Amino acid sequence: MLKNNEYFAGKVKSIGFDSDSAGCSASVGVMEKGEYTFSTEKPEEMTVVLGSLKVLIPGSLDWQVFMPGEKFYVPGHSEFNLQVVEPTAYLCKYLNK
Repeated sequence: MLKNNEYFAGKVKSIGFDSDSAGCSASVGVMEKGEYTFSTEKPEEMTVVLGSLKVLIPGSLDWQVFMPGEKFYVPGHSEFNLQVVEPTAYLCKYLNK
């Protein structure tokens, strides 16, 4: 089943789905330029598809830039900050770890 998600007054939109073969749920979406803070329940694996993301991962003191094809991990029950300088597409896997 597909689920439409919209955050930050429509500046972040995604479609969520469950993946039986991967054993997790995921969403694919696009973010407009801006700064965002997301909260997590489960651990997440984020992959940049197009564009780039500047990320402050929980526990890190330094911002990191991720380009297409690169991944980063966010622990469950945490918050992470993003700076988006150009429209960016992403894949987010919600892990069962």
